[in-house]
Amino acid sequence: MKKHIFLIFAALLFFASVKAETRQERDSLKHEVRIGWGDQMFESLMWQISSPVAIYPTTPFLNPADVRQYRDERFRYHQHWFAEYQYRFNRWFGMGFMLDCSGVSWETATRNGFGDVIDRSKRKYFYNIAMMPNFRFTFYNHKYVSLYGALGVGLNINSGTEKNIFGDLTDFGFVANATVLGVAVNYQRWFLNFEYGGMYSMKNQNTVFMIKSRMFTLSFGVTL
Repeated sequence: MKKHIFLIFAALLFFASVKAETRQERDSLKHEVRIGWGDQMFESLMWQISSPVAIYPTTPFLNPADVRQYRDERFRYHQHWFAEYQYRFNRWFGMGFMLDCSGVSWETATRNGFGDVIDRSKRKYFYNIAMMPNFRFTFYNHKYVSLYGALGVGLNINSGTEKNIFGDLTDFGFVANATVLGVAVNYQRWFLNFEYGGMYSMKNQNTVFMIKSRMFTLSFGVTL
C-alpha cells in the first residue's frame, strides 16, 4: 500500500512539472514539493536482540526443560519516509512544513531451557510521526547544484503496542531535525536531494524517542 501511494504521488509530480532551463527561471518558482527516505541507524542500534551466547548458555542441558526464557527477536526497521513542502522567499531562504513517519516491529519468542522456541507472540511495534515547520538556508545556488542547511522544530507522536510508565499507548514529545549539509542536483524543474544531519526527539530525560536518527536522507521533488 505504501509503495502504491509513493508511486501515485511521484506520477502526480511528474505530470505537474514543466521546463525551467535557467537558474533565473528556477529561482522564480516559489513552491517546492518533495518526498524521500531516511535511514534508521539509531533504531537498529537501540532495538535489537542480544547475543545468543549471552542469552542461552553454551551448555543448555544444565537448564531444566520447563525453564521459560523470553526474548524480543525478528526486528524489522521500516525506515523514515517523509514529505515536505517549501516556499522559497528568495534565492537563499525558504520555509515550509515536513511530515516524517518511521517505525520498528518485532516478535517476542518464548524458549524452553534447551533454547527451543515453543511460542511466538503476535508482532509488536512502535511508530513515530514527526510534524514540524522547516527552515532552509541556501548558501550556494547554481543552475544544476545547490548547497544548503536546514532546521526544523515541532511535535512527535509516538504510539504502538507498548505502554509508557503511565500505561498509555500514545505519547508526545519535542522533535528537532537538523540538516548540516544538503546537496540538491537540479534539472529543469526536477531536483534530487542528499542530506546529512539528524533527528532528535524526547519527552523528558527519561523518555527518549530518537537521537541522531535519520542521519542520511535521499529525496526527489519538483518546483512549481
